[in-house]
Amino acid sequence: MVELLNPILWHSIVAAATFFVLPTLGEIYAERSGILNLGIEGMVIAGAAGSYAIAYQTQDILLGVLFGMFIGGLLATIHAILTITFNRNQVVSGIGLTILGTGLSGLLGDAVIGKALKGIDSTPIPILNDIPTIGEVFFDQNIFVYLSFILAPILWFILYKTRIGILIRSVGENPSASMNQGVNVRLIRYLCVIFGGMMAGLGGAYLSLGWLNFWTDGMTQGRGWIVIALVVVALWNPLGAFIGSYLFGMFDVLQFSFQHEAIPFIFPTGIPPSVLKMMPPVSTILFLAIWGIILSQQKVKSIVGAPSALAKPFED
Repeated sequence: MVELLNPILWHSIVAAATFFVLPTLGEIYAERSGILNLGIEGMVIAGAAGSYAIAYQTQDILLGVLFGMFIGGLLATIHAILTITFNRNQVVSGIGLTILGTGLSGLLGDAVIGKALKGIDSTPIPILNDIPTIGEVFFDQNIFVYLSFILAPILWFILYKTRIGILIRSVGENPSASMNQGVNVRLIRYLCVIFGGMMAGLGGAYLSLGWLNFWTDGMTQGRGWIVIALVVVALWNPLGAFIGSYLFGMFDVLQFSFQHEAIPFIFPTGIPPSVLKMMPPVSTILFLAIWGIILSQQKVKSIVGAPSALAKPFED
């Protein structure tokens, strides 16, 4: 049986969850401003390829990370121009950018497939690292993981406790009323969408440079789509995104841990990898179904529903 209390297992879960945390935080800001970005998968995979390619060519990890964020931000800017300036359909634009990002990843990463590169090492935090079990799991990670610990509460504070956060949420709820109050709706939406793209690119950089430490075509395995679902599961709240990401990170890791687990009469020799690969998307669908039932209740919907103007075109 899989030892669920094994610190090594949970160390891997933290590493996997960090990938989900970073782009989900960015997408929350984009959606809170009223723009749905279904191009996250393309931005993540293009960021992963671009960051690895630049890091390999220059032997500079930081430069690779910055380039990954640039790629994500660039694709998000295209999405912003189409959906904010020209009011084009947000779903169509997002899917188009996923296709574009996937193709771009093949172009950027073609020369570095199978090329070895030393990724980002773990950096234990003194004293905290010595805490039994917890220290080994949470405080013997790399800088990306620590960044996720910091960003989640900071972005929550900005969104709910500052004037900037009020403006973002008001633009996502009622852009016409916000404009009448002198708020530059388009500017706020542009900044939130580009920020979301840069966070997706950062997630991609983490995937190839801080977690898996290699590049190959299709290495995201659809994880970018799970980010879209995570935003809903998190109720558009950065702290909820952090918790939800760890839940989905656990599913992502356990699909490998259960490969040799036998189920009598069904899988007597072990669960097939093809079945286990379905765990993350199946769990996503299950959670969305549960949340859909919960949010269908009017009292709950009025408290935690999606931003009212999400995915709706805005005319000045």
